[in-house]
Amino acid sequence: MKTNHIQSLSLDELEKLAASIRAFLIQSISQTGGHLSSNLGVVELTIALHYVFHSPQDQMIFDVGHQSYTHKILTGRMDQFSTLRQKDGLSGFQKRKESIHDPWEAGHSSTSLSAALGLAIARDMQHKDHQVIAIIGDGALSGGMAFEALQDIGSKQRKMIIVCNDNRMSISENNAGFEKGFLDRSLFASCGLDYVGPLNGHDLKALIQTFESIKDHQGPIVVHVLTQKGKGYPLAEIDMEGNWHGVGPFDVASGKMKKSGYSWSALMADALMELAQKNEKIVAITPAMAQGSKLYGFQKAFPDRFFDCGIAEQHAITMASAMAQGGIRPFVSVYSSFLQRAFDSLLHDASRMDLPIVIGVDRAGLVGADGETHQGVFDIRMMEMMPHMVLSQPKDGKEARDLLYTAFCQKHPFAIRYPRGNVEKTDTAFACIPIGSWTKEIVGSHPVCIVITYGSKVDVLIQKAKEENLSLVVVNARFFKPVDQNMLTELNRMDLPILVWETDQMGSLSDSVRRTIWKPITVFGIGDHFVEQGDIPSLEKAEQIDVDAVIKVVKQKDFRIL
Repeated sequence: MKTNHIQSLSLDELEKLAASIRAFLIQSISQTGGHLSSNLGVVELTIALHYVFHSPQDQMIFDVGHQSYTHKILTGRMDQFSTLRQKDGLSGFQKRKESIHDPWEAGHSSTSLSAALGLAIARDMQHKDHQVIAIIGDGALSGGMAFEALQDIGSKQRKMIIVCNDNRMSISENNAGFEKGFLDRSLFASCGLDYVGPLNGHDLKALIQTFESIKDHQGPIVVHVLTQKGKGYPLAEIDMEGNWHGVGPFDVASGKMKKSGYSWSALMADALMELAQKNEKIVAITPAMAQGSKLYGFQKAFPDRFFDCGIAEQHAITMASAMAQGGIRPFVSVYSSFLQRAFDSLLHDASRMDLPIVIGVDRAGLVGADGETHQGVFDIRMMEMMPHMVLSQPKDGKEARDLLYTAFCQKHPFAIRYPRGNVEKTDTAFACIPIGSWTKEIVGSHPVCIVITYGSKVDVLIQKAKEENLSLVVVNARFFKPVDQNMLTELNRMDLPILVWETDQMGSLSDSVRRTIWKPITVFGIGDHFVEQGDIPSLEKAEQIDVDAVIKVVKQKDFRIL
């Protein structure tokens, strides 16, 4: 259904529409995966907004953008849902190039209010009169940027509507104070904002009446709605741990996920718990990612040593740095793409003061279906330039455990990257790894070249070379900073071409290698662009950073300087 048809429906027809959209979302997401609970919670709210306002003339911004599925359906994209989050398919977030109904796009939270104010100022400067509406929820008000915007919105008094979708959840249950029952008139009044609510966010009649009554309101106004995350799917309704927030394909009747396994996140969390049992100074910190980072076990085992600070990555890093200054050993688990938001804290607090925080950089590298906003391909270059920072990535589970152990045995900020996906479970004894050390393996008897790579690609390349009867020197560059100068000197002396295979932004590892290697090198890496959504193998092939691309160059001895 297209949005301009919705105004002709009766209330009874609108309620039937809500039920059909909710059923469609459950069935469709069960096939493709996607953000389930957050979208089930905003069906009536989105219908009411589209009934009263007129997109695309009136501009709607969804924060976080993963709440926009019903908006997509109402704006003519229902038939594209079979391609959701797939390569060249429908985005899981608002996407400007996808539709004129998407005026803004974001995969991170807490940006909608700043964006809405910017759009309102642009509207007023051009003497236009359309509405600007920000729908903020899923814990996004726990992010400091949202409160910065609220203060500025109150001072500038531009006409705009802020819909606060209050479901008391981010991905899992909120732990930030403002999202645990303190959202009321006085909070918004203190910022100079008018307020209506709270309303039942599933009562279409009340929502429509309220939006009709305030659509001509001059200045900013907050409409506070209470919704149930996961509404309409019983397993999601009772979920307080975020298991139904973002899902892969699943069986609707049983709720069983069609793919499962032991993840890198789980391996790191389990190793952290083992170390914490022996060292009472170890604590875990997460900016609202306890479920994704698999830290619920740690929280249960050590409730007084677990800190969820809400969607506030910058605060998390600075707080951890101060804990380290006070003698505690913090582990901060944060997704690579979200760590970008803490750049200043990493540089100014952790790095400048050389404080021994340990950062678990989860979802490092290509993550696939979440697309441009979530691909974790920039953190190496971001952190490599920071003095005192140690930056690493394990090739397998044993090395991951050993790097975590090593991180707690030293006194500098130490980041360990690990990808989305599964890894073989291991419980090997912990061992220290010399910081900055690399390893190498010679495959075959007469190597034709040297390939320097990292992470799981080390073993992927070794296995592929054996299958293809190719002889290589494969280097496991498990530290991006510091690099193994002794190993690089040794490689320099070998009369062999050198390839650097990086599966992140080009230059992440190769720039460090170039500073020591005097001979020309061939580089595989992601170019100067953002990588869109798709399954990881397809994206690697499109970016020409898959193992087959490397093997082809080796076979053809086409060692071009890239």
